[in-house]
Amino acid sequence: MTEIKDYINEKDYVVRAIDEKAGILAFCGRTTMLVEKARTIHNTLPTASAAFGRLLTASALMGLMLKGEKDTVTLRVDGEGISGTIVAHADSKGNVKGFIGNPSADLPLNEKGKLDVSGIVGNSGTLTVIKDLGLKEPYIGQVPLISGELAEDLTYYFAKSEQIPSCVALGVLVDTDSSIKASGGFIIQLLPESDEKAAIYIEEKLKEIKSITQLIENHITPEDILKEILKDFNLKFTLKHEIQYSCNCSKEKIESILLSLGKEEVENILKTEGMVELVCNYCKKAYRFNEEDVKKIFDNN
Repeated sequence: MTEIKDYINEKDYVVRAIDEKAGILAFCGRTTMLVEKARTIHNTLPTASAAFGRLLTASALMGLMLKGEKDTVTLRVDGEGISGTIVAHADSKGNVKGFIGNPSADLPLNEKGKLDVSGIVGNSGTLTVIKDLGLKEPYIGQVPLISGELAEDLTYYFAKSEQIPSCVALGVLVDTDSSIKASGGFIIQLLPESDEKAAIYIEEKLKEIKSITQLIENHITPEDILKEILKDFNLKFTLKHEIQYSCNCSKEKIESILLSLGKEEVENILKTEGMVELVCNYCKKAYRFNEEDVKKIFDNN
């Protein structure tokens, strides 16, 4: 009988908590099922799963930082490593999707006995954050990668690009059968009214607690993780939102890509292949168009 994973009955979600007086804002989420779905769709090997899962987790947390109903955030890592470009996209409703350039990127464990995420991502290159807030132009922030471990890179991004002192933890635990055993993360930020004592306290507390993947694996809830880290603060939980890996691709959106290719190029593909096939980067769904479909698309536009 196939082993039933412990996480099956545990839904993925993100919580938000705040201590207004101390000036602390925190987000924490469990993303195990989300990252497992991404792994199965993209068929990632263990180290690629860890890198991809960390970025997906970060985007899930940052998506729920957004205020507008139609706001979205995209994280893009171009680390010059064997993983290729990694992209994660999330909206304010808890929908997350992404892709990794090389899902087969994998390396032996590093000197600490952990998956070598920085080894496949690379520690040179850039982290780009794109926020579409419904304005004329999206907000784009970009920083150089400082480690390729992604949590440290996001901490650096918040400090340099948004001028918000932050602590970021991201983790993905891969099981012996390559499935995702535990995944999650948190972002703790200091608001303008916070003081240096709060920053020192949090920094010291983070040295004491177990890794985020150990906590998730031990079925510690996101609420209890934040309560443990920030137990001397008066936290008020203001949000609990389910998250999931979800792609909103459609035939209409794919047709617009065909139009952007131009009639001549599409007709050349038809001549050589007999049909045009486009595959969604995020969910791997294939859309096929024959000669009649192509004629109809271009005649109607």
